[in-house]
Amino acid sequence: MSSADDDKRPGSTHSEVSGTSSRDVVQARDIAGGIHFHEQATRDGGSAAPTPRQLPADVRGFVNRTEELDQLNAVLTGESDDPLVVSVYVIAGTAGAGKTSLALRWAHQVRDRFPDGQLYVNLRGYDPGRPVTAQEALHRFLPSLGVRAQSVPQDLDAAAALYRSLLADRRILVVLDNAATVAQVRPLLPGGASSLVVVTSRSRLSGLAVRDGARRLTLGTLPEREAIALLRAVTADYRPQDDERQLAELAQLCARLPLALRIAAERAASHPHMRLHDLTADLRDESVLWDALSTGDDDEAEAVRTVFAWSYRALPDQAAWLFRLLGLHPGPEFSLAAAAALAGVTTIRARQLLDSLVGAHLLEQTAPDRYQFHDLLRAYSVDQAQHEEPEEGRRAALRRVLEWYLHTADAVQSWISPDEDRLSLASPPNGVRPLSFADYDAAVDWAEREHTNLLQAVRTAAAAEDDRLAWQLCAALWHAQFPSAAGADWLGVGRVGLDAAGRSGDRAARALLFTDLGMAHSRVNELAESLECHRNALEIWNELGDRLNTAHSLNLIGLNHLHRRRLDTAARHFEQAITLFEEQGSALWTATALSNLATTHYRAGRLPQATTAIEQALAAHRALDNKRGEGNILRLLSGLQREQGDTEEALASAQTAVEIALGLRNLRLEAYWLLALGDAQQADGRFADALTSYQRSATLELHLGDRSKQALAWHRTGEVYRRLDRHAEAADFHRQATTTHHELGDTWHEALALDGLGSAVHGEDPQAARSHWAEALRLLADFEDPRAASTRAGLERRLAEAG
Repeated sequence: MSSADDDKRPGSTHSEVSGTSSRDVVQARDIAGGIHFHEQATRDGGSAAPTPRQLPADVRGFVNRTEELDQLNAVLTGESDDPLVVSVYVIAGTAGAGKTSLALRWAHQVRDRFPDGQLYVNLRGYDPGRPVTAQEALHRFLPSLGVRAQSVPQDLDAAAALYRSLLADRRILVVLDNAATVAQVRPLLPGGASSLVVVTSRSRLSGLAVRDGARRLTLGTLPEREAIALLRAVTADYRPQDDERQLAELAQLCARLPLALRIAAERAASHPHMRLHDLTADLRDESVLWDALSTGDDDEAEAVRTVFAWSYRALPDQAAWLFRLLGLHPGPEFSLAAAAALAGVTTIRARQLLDSLVGAHLLEQTAPDRYQFHDLLRAYSVDQAQHEEPEEGRRAALRRVLEWYLHTADAVQSWISPDEDRLSLASPPNGVRPLSFADYDAAVDWAEREHTNLLQAVRTAAAAEDDRLAWQLCAALWHAQFPSAAGADWLGVGRVGLDAAGRSGDRAARALLFTDLGMAHSRVNELAESLECHRNALEIWNELGDRLNTAHSLNLIGLNHLHRRRLDTAARHFEQAITLFEEQGSALWTATALSNLATTHYRAGRLPQATTAIEQALAAHRALDNKRGEGNILRLLSGLQREQGDTEEALASAQTAVEIALGLRNLRLEAYWLLALGDAQQADGRFADALTSYQRSATLELHLGDRSKQALAWHRTGEVYRRLDRHAEAADFHRQATTTHHELGDTWHEALALDGLGSAVHGEDPQAARSHWAEALRLLADFEDPRAASTRAGLERRLAEAG
């Protein structure tokens, strides 16, 4: 039941997620709040930022649309490095009109004019399932721009700001396909005139024109001559003898919509010996119309429905059956293995059937083992499944694919969160072959690719009233998330899983989900909600007599109090947890809770007790070969050694901790432990080194989206500038730290930042300094620990000396 979330890890008060590399492309330029560090490159080897090439393949057999291509070309100026005429271009039009094909054809034609790369995302704004959010798109874009995946900010505004910063000096083409709303698009717009965003949408997205100066191109159906040319482009090698008049009739039956035309042409090409007259008669006589689709134009909607049905009914029975079942898949994109699980067949057979669907233009293959639907075709598939597949068959297929995701996520957990308890799962159904993984990177790659599908799988299971699958998928996903998954992503399904566990009557499952929700709320700084969840879990574990999980809940509640600097309460909870962990023989979690207790004593200023706990925890982590726990305790030991005046040992401990973080390739650990290294360097008078450590810490925290720790780095930077007699710069950093801590409700660190701000401005404005010190003293009034008392005494002394 134990969680990989660092709310349970040694001495940690923030979530920490291991990643694939500790080196990042960092702009050492902090764009928040007007604070700027000196710019420097920190990428390994000084290599240039990567050049993304994300465009899907150019459209085969694209014809005409020459006037529209000319309109798009008009945004380019004479020289490749000149500013563009506009930075946003919207291609609007009815469903199936070929918006994506036009955008991709033009993008491939002009990609040399965008030497810094091309970004592409399908926002799926009109898909029957959940659309891609701007935050999710940024989590795809930023790693391709040089930001390590685990460093992408969880906050949308922070991620968008980082994205704009990275595009500021680059010339990049961004294609945002199938956008439904302005909200999906606006955070993905660049800030300057060097890059261009091309948006395709069925909507006019008028807000982009009004506020962002977007130019719009409205795409209609093809003129008859161009429609015939498209038919000939697909069929020429198979049916060169077709009469133009009959092709015109076929085009008219397809409403001259490119999507319908391509499907009809593929059907004609696959029957080269059948007269076109007979094919068009068959299409005209197609009477099974699909009622679910509406493109906004009745004639066009009927034409598209008819073409879909015409092509679908020509499929072999097994291929048509798989087409129907694919409409049950939780997401619009899926792997070969997922399709095989859905159908309960081997991957070899699944590939054969999928090839039939790709050949009929009813499915698109995006990679060797990956496929996706056009949104209209997915809606058609969903409808066919509802109308033609028996309920028992639908439920069996859905259960197979959901069980496949559950068991494969469980296999991922063994790599991403190996120390955590696994769920007790029943054997997968017949025909379901979950994946296994050769190494950590393969597991993370799968978790990243399938993240959206896993989230949707929880919702799909709940909608199907399969509560056992819903809560197990939710719990498994918590431990199988890829390292850079947005903190709020899982929260969206966490309540779904909790409700499902409640309906199932499984009290232990409900406590498990309360625990996961508590950690998820903590990740996004919702501490009150987190505490409520952990208390609910504790109550259930006590009722069930589960001593080990009771200890976990006590440890988590202690960490919640440690977050809020309720140090005596935190210590009591950690001591209770240690007793229970020892009773259960859990050496790892005993050491973890002991580390948290050591942190509590240190923060309270009870250094003798902290020393004892640190020595015990360090010995325990080393005996367990727990490098992460060892590094965290060394960070804490460095602070203790520094306060005891042993600067050389403090430097050595902090440096070893940072080296462990680098070895673990964990940016969150590196960012936090760099603060201890900077503190030791500052104490040793190595101010330039200290500024470098704080600067990298602050920059990493910006990328990670942790405003609290970023503010800690700012405060320490202010301290160094004060010691260098650069008081104006010191005041800037202290002021920004004060503002951030105030916004986060962190009164302790707000008071410390106000103390530093007072010292920074005292020479220029003694009255302002007294005001800052007085406010800091007021904020510290309710803290009763020795360190708080010492800090208050220092403030009172400065106020008295200032008169």
